[in-house]
Amino acid sequence: MSETRWLSPDEQRTWRAYLTAHRLLLDEIDAQLRRDSGIPHAYYEILVRLSETPGRALRMSVLAEDTRVSASRLSHAITRLEERGWVRREDCPTDRRGQLAVLTDDGFAALAGAAPGHVETVRRALFDALDAEQVRWLGVISETLADHLDGAGGPPGSPGR
Repeated sequence: MSETRWLSPDEQRTWRAYLTAHRLLLDEIDAQLRRDSGIPHAYYEILVRLSETPGRALRMSVLAEDTRVSASRLSHAITRLEERGWVRREDCPTDRRGQLAVLTDDGFAALAGAAPGHVETVRRALFDALDAEQVRWLGVISETLADHLDGAGGPPGSPGR
């Protein structure tokens, strides 16, 4: 068994600061979307993903992967969005087992209505607190972490790494 690689005091401070900032940022964004548009952030993310695809449609499995949620959690969210008339399900034309989530015109309108307040909240809560160099480094660090974690397949040295 390998020895535990404990965090140094600087790493521990950084880790806790990151966790606090991450939680506060997501809480702020979710609260604004719910208050102003009645849309949880998770649903907003689904609408955004659909709005950015040709035909405003994605396979449910791809949408689950892109939004980093389980198939069952996505299915529940899509059901709620269907109830609002913002999304509809369609059978996949190339695979009988697959389904598509399709953003409706009403869903696109809801997203367009929510977007200005959401963008202003992101700008105020994140970007206004940083200078241009910090924004650049936040992008570099975020992309590095995403690349490292996406498809990492486990701890260093494991099969799949």
